Amino acid sequence: VQLVESGGGLVQPGGSLRLSCAASGLTASNTYMAWFRQAPGKEREGVAHIYTNSGSTVYADSVKGRFTISRDNANNVVYLQMNSLKPEDTASYYCAARRPNSDAIWYQTTWYDSWGQGTQVTVS
Repeated sequence: VQLVESGGGLVQPGGSLRLSCAASGLTASNTYMAWFRQAPGKEREGVAHIYTNSGSTVYADSVKGRFTISRDNANNVVYLQMNSLKPEDTASYYCAARRPNSDAIWYQTTWYDSWGQGTQVTVS
């Protein structure tokens, strides 16, 4: 499995960015994928999660109403649309994929088998 993120950059507060995660080596139309982020000196935290089969999503409270996770199963890509960005959104953003597991807690990193290399988002 290979996950490759893109779309990060520098943006002013209130601005928008769209991150992309290109997936290969997995059945993109039937997997669980998420975006995490990690700021310097902080733990990696779950931002948003999607079940690519149904499109069902869940978000961290800190981004609810501002970020949207979506998927393009035909092209094996998962997106994170980020609007109304704040300085506290500054972090490296990572795409992750996991296998189905009824015990999984989506925002816990240990459940994920595959990770991308990350893309930097700076809001300043």
